[in-house]
Amino acid sequence: MTNHPDFLWYIPNHAEGGHRGDIASDDHNSLENLTRQAKAIEDNGWSGALIGTGWGRPDCFTVGAALAARTERFNPLIAIRPGYWTPAHFASAAATLDQLSGGRVRINIVSGKDDLAAYGDHEGDQAHRYGRTREFMRLIRRLWTQTEVRFDGDHYRVIGSTAQPRITARGTRKHPPLYFGGASDAAEQVSATEADVQLFWGEPLAGIAERIARLKALSRDLDRDLPPLEFGLRITTLIRDTSEQAWRDAEAKVARMAESEGAHWHDHRQFVATGQRRLLDLQEQGEVLDDNLYTAPGKFGAGGAATTWLVGSAEEVAASLRNYQKLGITRFILSDTPYLTEIKRQGQTLLPLLLPANVTAPQPRFA
Repeated sequence: MTNHPDFLWYIPNHAEGGHRGDIASDDHNSLENLTRQAKAIEDNGWSGALIGTGWGRPDCFTVGAALAARTERFNPLIAIRPGYWTPAHFASAAATLDQLSGGRVRINIVSGKDDLAAYGDHEGDQAHRYGRTREFMRLIRRLWTQTEVRFDGDHYRVIGSTAQPRITARGTRKHPPLYFGGASDAAEQVSATEADVQLFWGEPLAGIAERIARLKALSRDLDRDLPPLEFGLRITTLIRDTSEQAWRDAEAKVARMAESEGAHWHDHRQFVATGQRRLLDLQEQGEVLDDNLYTAPGKFGAGGAATTWLVGSAEEVAASLRNYQKLGITRFILSDTPYLTEIKRQGQTLLPLLLPANVTAPQPRFA
């Protein structure tokens, strides 16, 4: 397990500007603008950033490779989909980028529905989708760590395969870590057996505690043969100098969102997965849960990690994140808009309250 928490930011990677209230500049997807964000991330204490995926967006693996080349410590957490990639092709591409970047690659495996027909993919029911994901994760790990791999599964087959160049082991990090999300029973079984990090969205503490306990039990029941599963939180954090200012700005942002019916705020509008439904259902419990978990954004069109927000001063939000850490969360992916402004603000005001002294860019067990 990590000795201290690990904090990443988020790069939206959308074809259109203005994502979740960000500044809608003409150059939002230029290499120069994306590099400004990546450099600000590594200069302000963050380990790296999640780069979002979805058909119709700029290709996130290409974006991750470009930003790794323009930075020195930035760790791209690249979101990819089985079906868009074949396992051997992806294992080779990721091994190459990992070697060229000095071991900075992280991977977020995404199994949620997408515009599959647009890129020539197809899948069956939920059992088929997650069965394929399970094989994909197991196979790429073998391709990274073994030679002359033979695999004969229900979805993938390879003979005499391995990834070149070979992954360089770095301490206990044997390969790029595999992050995974999902709240359905099928998704949790995949995570319990194949993931390195299970990502949660912003649920109340009691819900996260229950899910961690269930995933640990599943890991035992399903005879997990990997190191213990770690846990991460992907959430929006709205921070201001005072609590009063933070709540005033949060309510104003939600009001603007309501006026536009949540335009540019929901990346998951087409399909409402189990995890998204859990977040939307929180509105029935109240507008503010725990100390400062704000559920109103989901009511007015926000989705995914923007459905619920932690709102308050840096000290208040840090206290809430420490409460998640006490439950076993070690990986945090935070964000707010405007992205570049908040990278700096939260890096300078929030991270010093959460990271050990003299630690600015943590490198945990498999960062």
